[in-house]
Amino acid sequence: MSQGLETPSESFVDRRSYDFTVAPPCVERRQFTNSHEGLSPDARELAVAIDSYKMRHRRRFITYEEMLSVVRSLGYHK
Repeated sequence: MSQGLETPSESFVDRRSYDFTVAPPCVERRQFTNSHEGLSPDARELAVAIDSYKMRHRRRFITYEEMLSVVRSLGYHK
């Protein structure tokens, strides 16, 4: 009698065999916060650019070098 409990084989998803060329996963990858609410327009632009970078490169977290490249891609310089 299972009473609605899943067995390990029913809940396991083997992502190693997933074909990412068909449809890449569309999961938000936020490193700093769960939302962009309350951000200034410039900060929101940076947040969206960083999230887009992480989605393109399938990264959950980025390094300072990667963040610098995103900032520069937006046109900022020292």
